Amino acid sequence: MFKATTILSVRRGDNVAIGGDGQVTLGNTVVKHKANKIRKLYDDKVIVGFAGSAADSFALLERFSAKLEQYQGNILKGALELAKDWRTDKVLRKLESLLAVVDKKYSLLVSGTGDVIEPDDGIIGIGSGGPYAIAAAKSLMMHTDLPVKKVVEEALKISAEICIYTNDNIHVEEVS
Repeated sequence: MFKATTILSVRRGDNVAIGGDGQVTLGNTVVKHKANKIRKLYDDKVIVGFAGSAADSFALLERFSAKLEQYQGNILKGALELAKDWRTDKVLRKLESLLAVVDKKYSLLVSGTGDVIEPDDGIIGIGSGGPYAIAAAKSLMMHTDLPVKKVVEEALKISAEICIYTNDNIHVEEVS
């Protein structure tokens, strides 16, 4: 499990939002409160959230962006090829990060162990606060009609109240 962040994505029908907190932690010390761990790629059609080492995450974001270009925005093919490279390349294999990747059609969790997972319920949570955010989002999805962006915001706020590696400086993006 990666400490120092919470990334959450929620999908309901054709609507998908992804958000993250802003806290950056080194050991037991908070060194930044307003980091943005969400990036738009491929003409803003794909949104990625990352957890793990910042340098490793940015290296993977660059590689994933190149895969998106190579496969003309097909995030499933791009994620599968990135996971394959990540698992087999001696340098990439050492990178410690997780990616949550969404577009209009797919919500994917991509890991360095070669996993590309599309959750059944369209909810992805990564980072140390991920399990808390998932639990909150599942409850909000079952018991409210809130728009997905609001579900992500509220679930991340709940996670920030529980996880010491998560704060309430929240950044959320929707696929439009």
